[in-house]
Amino acid sequence: MSTEEILQTRSGSKCELCDSTSELAALGVSPHDASNADHSAYLCQVCREQIEDADKTESNHWRCLNESMWSEVPAVQVLAWRMLNRLKNEGWPQDLLGMLYLDEETQVWAEQGAEGGSSDGMQATVVHRDSNGAVLEAGDTITLIKDLPVKGAGFTAKRGTAVRGISLVADNEEHIEGRVSGQRIVILTKFVKKSN
Repeated sequence: MSTEEILQTRSGSKCELCDSTSELAALGVSPHDASNADHSAYLCQVCREQIEDADKTESNHWRCLNESMWSEVPAVQVLAWRMLNRLKNEGWPQDLLGMLYLDEETQVWAEQGAEGGSSDGMQATVVHRDSNGAVLEAGDTITLIKDLPVKGAGFTAKRGTAVRGISLVADNEEHIEGRVSGQRIVILTKFVKKSN
């Protein structure tokens, strides 16, 4: 069977991202080409165009990722992760990114193509922002805006607690680290406010 036939069978002759049935073709997921079905996705023309040209991206089209991000196909997971990252400033993709789990190998693949300035134009720049959208930097002081139970430590970090000298988790913009009650913990950025 050819790559195209394998992809048709795997996808049920539908776009693996938006379920469209028109103008389908294989797209190699960078840094790979379309010669191997495991490194390709079967996509409609609309998805292919928007993946390859960031200027043509229509965020509402990508609400389809709410379903397709749960695909068991690594190539589809990589594309979903990259598109959600591209669109994260829209708000709704941020929630989906928080739920999307990629195994280690697939995560590396997703980040590889995103950082390499590849033809799909997807850049993976990790910017940490607090609950109000203020950019956080290593060494900042933040205040907790919610009581946070600390797993495995047996205490709750109380709302209003100041955490000084935070450090940023390099590969996850939603996580920072800080010391609370003498313990170093990971804190979600959506539960903090930058202190002046």
